[in-house]
Amino acid sequence: MAERLFIFDTTLRDGEQVPGCQLNTVEKIEVAKQLEQLGVDIIEAGFPISSPGDFNSVIEISKAVTWPTICALTRAVEKDIDLAAESLKYAKHKRIHTGIGTSDSHIKYKFNSTREEIIERAVAAVKYAKKYVEDVEFYAEDAGRTDNEYLSRVVEAVIKAGATVVNIPDTTGYCLPEEYGQKIKYLMEHVDGVDKAIISTHCHNDLGMATANSFMGVMNGARQVEVTINGIGERAGNTSLEEIAMILKCHKNLNIETNINTTKIYPTSRMVSGLMNMPIQPNKAVVGKNAFAHSSGIHQDGVLKNVGTYEIMNPKDVGIDENSIVLTARSGRAALKYRLGILGVNVQNEAKVDKIYQKFLKLADSKKEITDDDILMLAGADTAEAHAVKLDFLQVTTGMGVRSVASIGLDISGQKFEAASTGNGPVDAAIKALKKIIMKTMTLKEFTIQAISKGSDDVGKVHMQVEYNGSLYYGFGANTDIVTASVEAYIDCINKFKN
Repeated sequence: MAERLFIFDTTLRDGEQVPGCQLNTVEKIEVAKQLEQLGVDIIEAGFPISSPGDFNSVIEISKAVTWPTICALTRAVEKDIDLAAESLKYAKHKRIHTGIGTSDSHIKYKFNSTREEIIERAVAAVKYAKKYVEDVEFYAEDAGRTDNEYLSRVVEAVIKAGATVVNIPDTTGYCLPEEYGQKIKYLMEHVDGVDKAIISTHCHNDLGMATANSFMGVMNGARQVEVTINGIGERAGNTSLEEIAMILKCHKNLNIETNINTTKIYPTSRMVSGLMNMPIQPNKAVVGKNAFAHSSGIHQDGVLKNVGTYEIMNPKDVGIDENSIVLTARSGRAALKYRLGILGVNVQNEAKVDKIYQKFLKLADSKKEITDDDILMLAGADTAEAHAVKLDFLQVTTGMGVRSVASIGLDISGQKFEAASTGNGPVDAAIKALKKIIMKTMTLKEFTIQAISKGSDDVGKVHMQVEYNGSLYYGFGANTDIVTASVEAYIDCINKFKN
């Protein structure tokens, strides 16, 4: 009988810490329901003490999902644990995830403490959380750089205090796979009572080894892995759920199984990418658009003769429909709704389907090919309709040897405003005209255009970072006209300003 590996998804907590990728509560619920369909065992829904929004999201996610365990993160601080317990009151299965740094660096510089005091605080936090819930997970932050002998003392102490899961994070992504595997093995062999808890991995990708480290942890006894969809997360990201799931599916001889329904991987990946406006790199394992593409003549020849020559996974196993309906200007609502479903966007409201369809027809008239990215962009475009500031019209004159001139019209809470300006290029002119209407001191800090690789009629996707009143705001725009996409991204930032 295969051994069970529990999948702990932290997309909504660690994954959401990526700048510009914050979701509102409604979007988080949508992702949580998709994670439930995917088969995730534990959903880390947020860090309740960090903000009222996070607290509320944990409450609403707890109401929205049925069978997965809902987990709330805390520091080893009583008020954190109190608030986490309150946020979990509606969860059918609840877990508090508390912990403290254990490396000498954290103990000395972060806590100005001693090893013995850290163990005391760790034990106290677990015992305090245990008053609220039976399922308590403890994390030893920076365990990757904690010496094994001391780490084993910490792990043993928190298990005796009642921890049901102990998380061994490689917080900085520093460990080598063999080193991390040996760390887990050391704990399995030296911690008295280790069989009374599950050892968990939580690896970061700073050196590109998050998945390898997590896998080596599993091979040496860890039976929970902490992951995110598309490997998103702080800095270089976290261990990728889809990579761990497919490693175990492809290597059945390892006799380790998960509850993941792998056919839901691709739609979940696209949903998270679309909602967070975070593009998936084309060569991303399992879910990148090139993951099942073959350009080499030798590879193409082999695949045509027998797909197994160069593909170790069937695209359908991860939810990629090889026989996708091609969408054109002549496609109907049913075809569009079907494609949205494949991409993880389930639109039940027919009025909303009709709104997306009307936008789809306009886009289809201006493009030769409608891509999945285009469909996701259209599905999310209606959120802009609720914004206070909307783009009414934009007209730009530009060319070699002439100064760019932009004329812009904005709808601000139902009132119409117009302005014009010159600039060093069409985007500069358009944003200067915009600033004449929005009379705030704003500074553009970052401006990124996603590569347009499929043709001159492709949708340009723009990501912006704007500083206002000492805070940074992230915006996203998408349009077949890159100047319009840029202005929409800037407006998206403005709509997020906290006055």
